[in-house]
Amino acid sequence: MTKDPMNTQILDVAIIGGGFAGIGAAIRLKQKGIGDFAIFERGTSIGGTWRDNTYPGAACDIPSRLYSYGFAPNPNWSHTYSGSNEILGYIESMATQFGLHRHFRFGHNITGIAFDEDAGVWDISVEGRADIVRARTVVLASGPLANASLPRIPGIEDYQGHKIHSARWDHDYDFTGKKVAVVGTGASAVQIIPELVDKAASVKVFQRTPGWVLPRINRQTSPLTKELYRRVPAAESLSRAAWFYGHESVALGVVWNTPLTRVVEMVGRAQLRRQVKDPWLRRQLTPEFRAGCKRLLMTDDYYPALQRDNCKLVTWPIARISERGIRTAEGIEHQADCIVFATGFEVSKAGTPIPIVGRDGRVLATEWQRGAFAYKSIAVSGYPNLFFTFGPNSGPGHNSALVYMEAQINYLVEAISTILDRDLRMLDVRRERQDEYNAAIQRRLDSTTWNSGCRSWYLTEDGFNATMYPGFATQYVGQLRTVELDDYQVVPITAQRTAPRIVVNS
Repeated sequence: MTKDPMNTQILDVAIIGGGFAGIGAAIRLKQKGIGDFAIFERGTSIGGTWRDNTYPGAACDIPSRLYSYGFAPNPNWSHTYSGSNEILGYIESMATQFGLHRHFRFGHNITGIAFDEDAGVWDISVEGRADIVRARTVVLASGPLANASLPRIPGIEDYQGHKIHSARWDHDYDFTGKKVAVVGTGASAVQIIPELVDKAASVKVFQRTPGWVLPRINRQTSPLTKELYRRVPAAESLSRAAWFYGHESVALGVVWNTPLTRVVEMVGRAQLRRQVKDPWLRRQLTPEFRAGCKRLLMTDDYYPALQRDNCKLVTWPIARISERGIRTAEGIEHQADCIVFATGFEVSKAGTPIPIVGRDGRVLATEWQRGAFAYKSIAVSGYPNLFFTFGPNSGPGHNSALVYMEAQINYLVEAISTILDRDLRMLDVRRERQDEYNAAIQRRLDSTTWNSGCRSWYLTEDGFNATMYPGFATQYVGQLRTVELDDYQVVPITAQRTAPRIVVNS
């Protein structure tokens, strides 16, 4: 840790966010020999998304062998697909195993960061604190699924019953004997609804658009398999590789509209026919868009839950929330003791999660107001020494997010190591390289299922896709194997600042 002329301590690295990404970055920094870092977490404990999402039935729809880091394998997964408690336990075990607890600063809600170009340092503002934190490099690891999003429905503040968002679950509320309304039929909703149907007197599910539902075969891991993975780590690595390449092949059916897309849809329709006997209900649950255009739903429990005597699917559009329930477009008021909003998160497709001020006073939220962009999802020109995890156009539609995240972490750790080892004031991606990269990404996105016409959280209101990566995971990982310094402006600490550049907003 160094000090500036004002005797303020300067961290080598500030990591913002204590979830999967922040912990993964911290582990790799330590393995690289970089120990002067702090992890700033606004909450009081680690875990990020998996700390916050504790709703009934919460689980991952990616196999556990893939939904974990290759550099921190876990031989003890209990099932093919793990529940939220087990995933959170894995995150906590990594923090303990790699000695990260002393690096955490809990209760530190970052309210903005600004780059001091003369010093080559980021000034970090913390809510409730007059002093600032300074760091030579910043890893923004707050994640895309950090801020719960309530839908913009008229009257939502007028409702007099109990409101629960899936990411802010109220475990003290007793659903027994209650009339419950669920808004949303996405990935969280299909896990919550079967659990609510078991407890509540009635459950009404308000669907805007049906999704493609595929089987989720969740087998228990045998003690023999766990023992094998503990004794022979290569066996677990082989299993992980098999799952990885199996998911890679799915890209041919869900990333692009190909004959294999029809195969995915055939599997979805077969699941629907097998589990739903009523023709009218099947029609209501049949998507009108290509598989992959929206997130695929992996569940064996959702369709049976919808057909229980105390559950009803409502497909009329919601007109408004009333004091006593939900009023749909045909004029019926559906009274409810509790409304559960399974409506996702505020994903930064435009704007930024916190104010970010770069060189010459440029503001990233202004540049991203039409849609976020970055160089290889990780760096943005004009914002030196700042690195994103799960940045723009890094979303997978077919494989594990942690495969992409691990590649990002390895890349940014190499970049940070370069800054520290070469005593650089700035490592700033060149604007022309960034523009070339993003022009190519948007051209490739034009031929994907995500840009085929349906509305999804992947797109901005005007249809710009700032979320997904249009290719295989192997392609994404491959482009991040090395830091190409020719793509960056490399400025030593001793170099004099040049005249301000003209900033052109995109």
